[in-house]
Amino acid sequence: MVVDDKTANAAHLDDITVKPAHAFDDMATMLGPKNPSSSVCWCLSWRLPSTENRTLLGADRADKVRELCARDHAPGVLAYLGDDVVGWAGIAPRTELHPIEHSRRIPHVDGLPVWSLWCMRVRPGYRKRGITAALIEGAVDYARDQGAPAVEGYPVDNRGERVDQTMAFVGTRAMFERAGFSWVADTRSVSGGIPRIVMRRMLR
Repeated sequence: MVVDDKTANAAHLDDITVKPAHAFDDMATMLGPKNPSSSVCWCLSWRLPSTENRTLLGADRADKVRELCARDHAPGVLAYLGDDVVGWAGIAPRTELHPIEHSRRIPHVDGLPVWSLWCMRVRPGYRKRGITAALIEGAVDYARDQGAPAVEGYPVDNRGERVDQTMAFVGTRAMFERAGFSWVADTRSVSGGIPRIVMRRMLR
C-alpha cells in the first residue's frame, strides 16, 4: 500500500534502486496471490477493458502480466533495497489504460499524450522508509526515458484526512506535490470516499 513518506526513519534514497518491471518473479512477489490459481487484481483492473478484465481469471491473469513484462516497454517500475523487491508503481501511456483513457470521471485536460502513474504499492515491512518517493521519481524517470511529455497522477485530495490503506494505492495530493506535480483538474472520481484530482508533472 502507499505510505506518506514523511518519517525520520526513511531509508536514504541512494539505497533504493528503481528499475523497469521486466522481472516477472518480482512482479509476482509484489502483486501475485499465494495461491497461483486465485484471481487477484495483478494491477490489471486499470489497464484492461472491463470485459477482458472480468473474463481473465486465475493463472491467466499471471500470464497476462508475464506477457507485459516481456515487452520492450515495461508495465511499470519496481523498487529494490539491495536484492529485495520492495515496491511497485504502474506507469504507462494513458492510451494503454482503457478504464482511465475512457473514463467519464477522470477528464482529459488537453490533447497532450501524457503517461499515467496510477498505482503504487510498498511491501509490508518496508513502509515509511522512503520507498514511495523513490517509486514516483523512478516512474517519472522511466516515462521521460520513453519520450513522455508529461506524467499525470490521480491521487486523493485528502486534506490531511486519514486514507483507508486498502484504497491508498492512488496516492495523496501531498505525496505528488513533494514529487513536483501540480494540480491541473478536479475529477468526479473518488477513492475511499475521498475526491481525486488530476496532478501533472511536465517533462519537456
